[in-house]
Amino acid sequence: MWGIDISRVDLKSKERDEIEGFLEKFDLSLDKDVEYTICARQNGEIVGTCSFSGRVLKCFAVREDMQGEGLSGKLITELTNVMFDRGIYETFIFTKPKNKDIFKGLGYKVVEEAEDVVLLEGGTSNVKRYVENMFKRSGLDSSEKAALVINCNPFTLGHRYLIERAAQENDEVVVFVVEEDKSVFPFKVRLDLVKKGVSHLKNVKVIPGGYYIISSATFPSYFLKQKDKRLKAYTELDARIFGKFIAKAFNIKKRYVGTEPYCPVTWDYNRALMEILPKFGVDVKLVERMTICDKPVSASYVRELIKEGKMEEVKRLVPKTTYDFLISDEAKDIIERIKG
Repeated sequence: MWGIDISRVDLKSKERDEIEGFLEKFDLSLDKDVEYTICARQNGEIVGTCSFSGRVLKCFAVREDMQGEGLSGKLITELTNVMFDRGIYETFIFTKPKNKDIFKGLGYKVVEEAEDVVLLEGGTSNVKRYVENMFKRSGLDSSEKAALVINCNPFTLGHRYLIERAAQENDEVVVFVVEEDKSVFPFKVRLDLVKKGVSHLKNVKVIPGGYYIISSATFPSYFLKQKDKRLKAYTELDARIFGKFIAKAFNIKKRYVGTEPYCPVTWDYNRALMEILPKFGVDVKLVERMTICDKPVSASYVRELIKEGKMEEVKRLVPKTTYDFLISDEAKDIIERIKG
């Protein structure tokens, strides 16, 4: 490919606007969370681009007349080498279904496909092996289970109410805590608060959610809080992955979700779960959110109260274990970040 120059894009410069304009021609956009972008130019004009965020390659496009010329492979190889240099050996790619054969030709494997998006994995990634290892590490047996997937930023009485409801109605419950570290409360803190908050429930097991449950690899809109035309595709993708791989490995027959009056992204996700999971033999139980003083309990409201310094009001909305953490020295940095 004579005259092709591939270089890193300065995302803080006007070059970002050029990339965004190029992607718009392909009905794509440059996601807010991209951390590294490269572009290919011919005679100064952009003919291809690709980015990554964490383990995920995304925002990929090649000018139509350059497709089939090997440019796709060069872009992916260039970014993969950068990721390897950073110690990232498990990689994922979001792309349109029409592009999947390009990446399959580069050694990537399809994880799951929705109407407008396909997720592929490369490097050392293997969804079946990963989920099987998750199950083995959990120490759970093969009996039927109910499940919840929660972020808990932080863990509230509303989360506990939903888990208690599942524990009352089922012999065994597994709680997956979203592992992606893109929340104000770090994953290790959130996991610990959930474990302490439900320690009285002997039939509940709390474990990390891993790479394939509400992660940047399956559901980036959850973290970007973007309600756009891609949201439906992402919600379907994550729901299908849960049904096809997670529910099957853990023998999950029910999934509990709470009603969502505030966040449209979460509401659309719940709707996708109710539509898709029954196709995989998983019944979705929608539980009315807990209210205190006629106001639904939510983690976002708790963070708002923390920001305003209203800790006595926070105390009414969270378990003692969460409140004890919030007033501890360990939480000082988190509180300062919330207060801005």
